Amino acid sequence: MNKLLVAPVLCSGFLLLLACGSNNSNSKTLEQNTTQQTENNKIAQSYQIETVTAFNEPWALTSLPDQRLLITERKGRLKLFDPKAKTTINVLGVPNVSYGGQGGLGDVILHPDFAKNHWIYLSYAERGASGEDGAVISRATLDLADPAQPKLVDVKRIWEQVPKVSGQGHYGHRMQFGPDAQLWVSSGERQKFDPAQDLKSNLGKVLRLNDDGTPAKGNPFEKQGGVTAEIWSLGHRNPLGMAFDAQGQLWVVEMGPKGGDELNRIVKGENYGYPVVSNGDHYSGLPIPDHHTRPEFKAPEIDWTPVISPSSLIIYSGKQFPLWKDKALIGGLSSKSIVVVDLKSKPVREVQRLDMKQRIRGLHQAQDGSIWVIEDGSRAKLLKLSAE
Repeated sequence: MNKLLVAPVLCSGFLLLLACGSNNSNSKTLEQNTTQQTENNKIAQSYQIETVTAFNEPWALTSLPDQRLLITERKGRLKLFDPKAKTTINVLGVPNVSYGGQGGLGDVILHPDFAKNHWIYLSYAERGASGEDGAVISRATLDLADPAQPKLVDVKRIWEQVPKVSGQGHYGHRMQFGPDAQLWVSSGERQKFDPAQDLKSNLGKVLRLNDDGTPAKGNPFEKQGGVTAEIWSLGHRNPLGMAFDAQGQLWVVEMGPKGGDELNRIVKGENYGYPVVSNGDHYSGLPIPDHHTRPEFKAPEIDWTPVISPSSLIIYSGKQFPLWKDKALIGGLSSKSIVVVDLKSKPVREVQRLDMKQRIRGLHQAQDGSIWVIEDGSRAKLLKLSAE
């Protein structure tokens, strides 16, 4: 069986070490990339990298209006980091998590009206009474009244994966508030394959919810009720990054099996085919039919074999990196990269790949247009990408 191969654009260039210093001092570690060339002989976006501090198994990050960062660590800690003072404080009141495998504390986002209601949302793995696991989402009020001790209050569990299953893989559980002010959630198929095609389960789906976790009006299957009413699209494997572009279009990047990582343009009610089709194969070696063999399923806009192992996704809208404007930036784990994709190109294509030397877990655009980057694993660095 022939699999679609998408060759990476080798345009990351060499990084020049400019200065180094302790994470606990005012000195900085800066790396600056040399001029790069794309396959079309166009100059790629230049940038510099600052090493800021480190965290233990960070998974996600977001910024408060005052530019302090909330960063989750998988073992169940929520950190409040001040980039100006270079100080980190534990936030109290985080729910208990089921840590292990790919499980633990996951995503963190702010409510669109955070300035008024101070609501944040956390996704995490939870163990049920039967010993099986599933992702859940809780909403809480972030209490910053005591500068020395931030805490979560009024924590309310608002959503869960159905059903809970054995194993600790493929939770997905990325969250994003859309232009419609609804809560969008990516739910992995938990390495169980078939639930991705089962409308009675919310595993292997992209979901659209109200801010209280209930199904949003206008979803394609809302008349069926239950968890089916939550579903916006189905047939997903392990969707680990989601972002809206300037036109309000949702994009989701997900890990394929053995090959076939995907970037999908999400369309209401569409079925993206997993596990019936994929441009990768099972790890056992058994083949999976390619997307082109079943045109009734929605094919990815671009896929990667060899894989990039996508972990996260942003669509850049700032001014510091003009060549990345409106392009997707995808964090890569096994590829140890940030992959830049032109969403407006027909077909969609990779245009730059930043060689980060380490597994990249998360990306977040700061208010000034710089980009916060978290590596994966213990003693993972928090990096800042900015213009030269």
